[in-house]
Parts: sequence; C-alpha cells; structure tokens
Amino acid sequence: MKMVLTQRQREELNNAIADYLYSSGFSDALDAFKREAKLPNDFDKSQSGMLEKKWTSVIRLVKKITELEEKLREVEKEYISGAPMRDKRSPTEWIPRPPERFHLQGHKLPITRVIFHPFIVCFVSASEDATLKIWDYETGDYERTLKGHTDVVQDLAFNSNGKLLASCSADMTIKLWDFQTYQNIKTLHGHDHNVTSVTFLPAGDHLVSCSRDKTVKMWEVMTGYCIKTFSGHRDWVKSVRVHKDGALMATCSKDHTIIVWTLSSNEHIVANGDVKSTLKDHDHTVECIAWAPDSASNSLNEAIDDVKSKRNNKLFGPFLASGSRDKTIKVWDVSVGVCLFTLIGHDNWVRGICWHPGGKYIVSCSDDKTIRVWDILNKRLNKTLECAHSHFCTSIDFHPTSPYVVSGSVDHSLKVWECR
Repeated sequence: MKMVLTQRQREELNNAIADYLYSSGFSDALDAFKREAKLPNDFDKSQSGMLEKKWTSVIRLVKKITELEEKLREVEKEYISGAPMRDKRSPTEWIPRPPERFHLQGHKLPITRVIFHPFIVCFVSASEDATLKIWDYETGDYERTLKGHTDVVQDLAFNSNGKLLASCSADMTIKLWDFQTYQNIKTLHGHDHNVTSVTFLPAGDHLVSCSRDKTVKMWEVMTGYCIKTFSGHRDWVKSVRVHKDGALMATCSKDHTIIVWTLSSNEHIVANGDVKSTLKDHDHTVECIAWAPDSASNSLNEAIDDVKSKRNNKLFGPFLASGSRDKTIKVWDVSVGVCLFTLIGHDNWVRGICWHPGGKYIVSCSDDKTIRVWDILNKRLNKTLECAHSHFCTSIDFHPTSPYVVSGSVDHSLKVWECR
C-alpha cells in the first residue's frame, strides 16, 4: 500500500535522509539523492539525527506491540475459558497462569525442593546433585551455589527472620547456613538414615527433622544438640511441618498416616506420649503436608456445611492439607481429627502442596507433570497448568506476599510463575 505524506512531511523525511547520508559520509549517495529529491546543496539540517531516533522508536514500538498482542491472546484465552479478568479479581484470588515467567536451569540432577525467602527477592532450590542454589525470582538471575552436603539434599527451611537456612540430606546430616554470609555454620548429626524434612519452630531457637529411620528429632539451634526424639511412625517419615503458633507439629509417613504431635514445653523428655491424633484416610504413602493460613478459615467453614462434626456450628481448626501417592489431596480439621473433604484430579503421585496466602486455594504439583489450583470453597479443581514441566513435578512454593509461585522438577529445571 502506497504511503501518503503531506508536502511538509515529505520535506522533513527527505531532509532527515539527506542528513543521515551526510553524517555517515555517503557523499556519492547524498549527491544522487539530492538530485533525485530536488534538494538544494544547503538543505535544512534542523532534522539532524532524526532518522536514527525515529528508527529506534519504531523498534521499541514494534516490541511493545508484540508484547501487547501476546497479553491480548492470554486475555482472550481467559475470556473463552470463563475466567474472571484481572481487574475483577483481588490479589487474594490471583493464581499462577501460563506461560512461566522464567525457565531456569543450572542443577545437574532432579530438583527436590524449592522455597522462597520470606523477605529477600530470592528463592532457594535443592537438588539430588547435593547442592543448593539461590535465584532472583524477579529477574530470573542465578546468584550463587551453596555446597557442603555429600548426597541428595531433601528439604529446606528458613527461620522466621530469614537469617538462617536449614537443609537436610540423604547424607544423614542437617546443615545450618548463615544467609547473610552464606557460610555453613553448623552440621547436625543424629539420624541413622536419610533425613527427609526439616523445619524451624516459630521462635527460631529450635528446629525439627524427620528421617527414614522412622523418628522425628528436635534440635537446639544454638548448640546443635538433639534434645528430643519423637517415635510413633512405623515407616519412613516423609515430611514435618510445625504450626505457626508452635504448639502443634504434623508429620506424614510411608505408613499412610499423619501424626499430629503436641510440642511439650519440657524439652528434656523423650517423647512417646505427645501424640495428639493420628489421621488415617490415605491409601498410600503421604508425601507432603501444609498447615492452612488463618485466611483459609472462612472458605473452609463455608465449604463444609455438610460436615456434622462441628463445634457450635463452626470449625475452628487448625486445618491441615496432605498430598499422597494415592493421587489425592485431603483437608483435615486437626482439632477433631476429621477429614473434611478430598480433592481428586491428579493422575499420579501428589508430590508438593502449598496454600494460597489468601486462603481460597491450594496449589499442588504431581508426577503427572501438572500444577493444579484447587478452589477450597467449591471443593473442586479450578485450573490445571498442563505439562508444567517435561518430567515429574517435585516441589512447589507460593510467595507469602508477592504474586509468584516457583516449581521444581525431575527434568532438572525450575520455573517461576506469575500470578494474575
């Protein structure tokens, strides 16, 4: 299509082209152009540098248009699928949506755990390659590698102020890292087999770990001493998580059960009688557990109107979610030891779960290579990120205050997902 320019626009363009040829030293081309365009020898040079500026502006505009077209396609997909538009959703309803913001690679073997720092703009990944790696989730930049373990790193945990990082490994040790100097400051020995999970108590002066040796141990951070051992599971203990008030601890196991423990104030007693309840409803190994945030209470109470085991017509919790090799996710009221409901939809083992900070959703990852978002209020699947990874999805974490989710996989990769 022929472009139509006004006389003034044509003159400005010709002067800009002549100035570009002049400043670039293309004298022969300039003479020929001046003849063809009927420009005087003393052509107007007030347009100096204008052609280059216009050219770079066009490139920027083309890039911006491409980005806007991509966003438009995403919005059209949301509209077709019936999802609400972003401006009609509050941040408590934002969920991870494809495509991923970053696809990160650096580990040499499968990823076992991913965890966000509570305050700094970074997350940490653990791998079967025995290393920990730190990444910036806003830029996707790799920052550093922490080395010290000699076997698979199984789990990670930050203390409440984010100054200490704990890691546990199949090398039967737990390591404490100063997250300001990135130095390994303590190595804790005491388990007799693969240490599969670790977490801090809210006060930060103690941490707990669990192991394939069927025990759970409590450690004093200052000294590194094991001050308490919990025995109750009949098989490999897969995960341990402490409730935010520090009064309860939950563990899950290959024995198909979840045990909820009361954390005694008497740290010198070897605990066998601290079991509050044993939750038995899964049909296979329970791989992962996650305590519900306070924000989930209203959605859970609305979701379980048909549950008869209510106190004063309301459940107060605390609430716990669990994921299993039986392909299901279960939500429990720990106070009465009741399974409130079961979420069914994954086609393989559920390997990781986390609660949306807004309390309305659970996000899970699985060996079926998907990430799924579950609507608590309606007790149903809300969204599936198909083929989130090219192999089993092993771990997932939701940032407590920023709209980001991170996932890890057996395919050695990490993905950062933006929520909207």
